[in-house]
Amino acid sequence: MWLKLFFLLLYFLVLFVLARFFEAVVWYETGIFATQLVDPVTLSFQKLKTILEGRGLGYSGLPEKKDVRELVEKSGDLMEGELYSALKNEEEASEPVASTTFSGEMHFYELVEDTKDGIWLVQVIAKDRDPLLSKANWGKMVMKVSQFGIRTGTFNCSDDSRYCRKRGWLKSTLIMSVPQTNTSKGKVMLREYNGNRIEPEHIFKWMTAHVASRIKTIHLTDQLVDEWNKSDQYQVKMYLFAKLDKPPAFFSALSVKFTGRIEFIFVDVQNWRNETYMKEIGVQQIPSYILKTPEGIYRYGNSTGEFISLHAMDAFLRSVQPEVNDLFVLSLVMVNLMAWMDLFITQGATIKRFVVLISTLGTYNSLLIISWLPILGFLQLPYLDSFYEYSLKLLRYADTTTIASWVRADWSFYSSHPALFLSTYLGHGLLIDYFEKKRRRNNNDDEINANNLEWLSSLWDWYTSYLFHPIASFQNFPNESDWDDDPNLLLERLAFPDLWLHPLIPTDYIKNLPTWNFKCTCARRCNKETDAEGWQESDGESENEPRSDAEPSDDEQCVLEREPVSRCGIFCKNSENGPCTRNSKCQGTCTVKEDLEPDWSSWPSHMLHCTECVVCLENFENGCLVMGLPCGHVFHQQCIVVWLAGGRHCCPVCRWPSYKKKHRRPDQEMQQQQQNPH
Repeated sequence: MWLKLFFLLLYFLVLFVLARFFEAVVWYETGIFATQLVDPVTLSFQKLKTILEGRGLGYSGLPEKKDVRELVEKSGDLMEGELYSALKNEEEASEPVASTTFSGEMHFYELVEDTKDGIWLVQVIAKDRDPLLSKANWGKMVMKVSQFGIRTGTFNCSDDSRYCRKRGWLKSTLIMSVPQTNTSKGKVMLREYNGNRIEPEHIFKWMTAHVASRIKTIHLTDQLVDEWNKSDQYQVKMYLFAKLDKPPAFFSALSVKFTGRIEFIFVDVQNWRNETYMKEIGVQQIPSYILKTPEGIYRYGNSTGEFISLHAMDAFLRSVQPEVNDLFVLSLVMVNLMAWMDLFITQGATIKRFVVLISTLGTYNSLLIISWLPILGFLQLPYLDSFYEYSLKLLRYADTTTIASWVRADWSFYSSHPALFLSTYLGHGLLIDYFEKKRRRNNNDDEINANNLEWLSSLWDWYTSYLFHPIASFQNFPNESDWDDDPNLLLERLAFPDLWLHPLIPTDYIKNLPTWNFKCTCARRCNKETDAEGWQESDGESENEPRSDAEPSDDEQCVLEREPVSRCGIFCKNSENGPCTRNSKCQGTCTVKEDLEPDWSSWPSHMLHCTECVVCLENFENGCLVMGLPCGHVFHQQCIVVWLAGGRHCCPVCRWPSYKKKHRRPDQEMQQQQQNPH
């Protein structure tokens, strides 16, 4: 988990550096930054009109360029980033926007009347009547209002004529639903359009006028003084100081979206002659968007990405005054991005990658939901209000920094370019996969070479082992245990008592266990360099003592190398068929069983010396195949494979897990090095 979290943070760092790189490229090619101010005088009439539509400011008649430019200047400073976003949204406006078609009364009630934190515009088509707006004008209306978060729909009275008669919708009309109060989840107010002109511009002005009526408007200085010094339920307030008749549509739409969290106040300063008090509270220029918090005031629009638009200000206010749902969605995105890293970290078959990914996604999302349940319970406790307020205070301090503005700008940039976000995530994952594969290949990990069929076969063995094989008893463990070396072993054993099912353990590790042939050498060899006194002494002893039947005499024939025997035989290198003399140099295996000695030089260094398999209780034969476990105990290869494949993934002697590497203490290493091979 920590490895995936590290890779995810590294990916966010890459995105941050990549965004700065794009800014440098744009500056190098055009010589401008996204935060650079744009003079509206230099823009064409079409671009100015696009900016006004993005901010939600309407005009009547056929205005001149001067009138449109003044409206842009009165609504706020224009930056290069906002101009680019507005032009990009205009290019994408050709794509159709989804509109809801209501099936009846309950469907209308659930989406419109019961949704108390949004604005709806519904076209009601009376029975056997034509709609108020044509299909083309309705499409323009849907496209115009959707950029401010206003949802649209169509209710055909032919589907539910009884409900239309109940509501009094006897002719085709337009219905707008707006929250009636400033409290969260308050009542919804339905308003019907009664205008004579049915052009989209006039309908939009009617909508913005009704939405703006929810915002508190201040026209006098005394009202501003009282409102500024008043302490009420709203700790965070958003002020707009401008010389406009009504606030922009995006400002009004945000007041509905943040109902119950942030209070929006419009200060009309068109007729103000004395602006002394505004300078005292920190308002230095007009227009200004001022965020007032218990910690102080913050002028919106001075940092990177703080544009005069709905999406930019929405991201800013969500970070300043988040709700629980925002934090949950953020944690959900982070957890799933981290879980998807398993697709690249896991090595081996493709099916294995996706099986591990699905398992990780299920585990992480379940843990996320389970962890959020007590958090939601704690937030309901009254004595945690101070903790909640201090947390919001710390969050507001962090969100008004320059780095936070960069992060918000990058979030807006990548959310508007999802293809770039997904491609960078995929590229980051492929790099992780490359280095992980290289690391495991250096560690001689054969898992990366397994194909899909092999992994599915091992998965089936794993599954059947988990279902049908109980684990071994925990009663008789060795006296010299390794709890000090690995305390997790004790916890693992305590977690699985007798008669519980085996933990899921794949059997792939068995083929990686060390295997070699058991060899024996002759303990007594003829040496021609042996001094004569030693041989004479040996002859004297042999004359006095009776010769054992197991000791070969000088007249015994040597066994040729071409005639091997199972036990032992001495053959002379310098005598082909003749008798073997004591001065001849002999080699090979002895004819006497007592002269056999295991050849420990062919054993791995960490294996314990033994000559008996405790599974079948038989001695090792010369040339037989043996296998060692990580704990150091050695068995017949066939015996231990049957033992492990049967679901008993532990050593028959010491119960150490056969799939787990054992770290030896220095005293154990020294004791094994000093062990007598005889």
